[in-house]
Amino acid sequence: MNQRIGYAAGAFDLFHVGHLNLLRHAKQHCDILIAGVVSDEMLREVKGIEPVVPTAERAEIVRHISFVDDVYVETEPSKMDAWRDVRFTHFFKGDDWRGTEKGLRLEREFAEVGVEVVYFPYTAHTSSTTLRRALAALNAGVAPIPAVASS
Repeated sequence: MNQRIGYAAGAFDLFHVGHLNLLRHAKQHCDILIAGVVSDEMLREVKGIEPVVPTAERAEIVRHISFVDDVYVETEPSKMDAWRDVRFTHFFKGDDWRGTEKGLRLEREFAEVGVEVVYFPYTAHTSSTTLRRALAALNAGVAPIPAVASS
């Protein structure tokens, strides 16, 4: 029997239950789960997002989730680059990608190397984008809370 090596990638910035759900579902469908953590540089270049939590810290958080077996930091925009380094057999993504141009392109590229793309339900009630907007609104309307000196 061949080992199923799963790969679930994301920024995992402002870690929330949607991230946890993706990783949990992924582990249920593979023997080894590798979480791809998109680097700060890639987030800036590809998504135009300034991460709140630095790459090394995000990787450390994800590495300590019980169902994650290993972490790979993505420094190139192509998921095929990650595949060449990791050699996963299954790629896991939220179903918000299903049927999109990016999702269909990913499916075609991975089909050429025998990787199955598996979609999981997207956790619609929470997302990093929603959290970023809430934080921005709070920061725009509220003065920062001063740090309390400890004795």
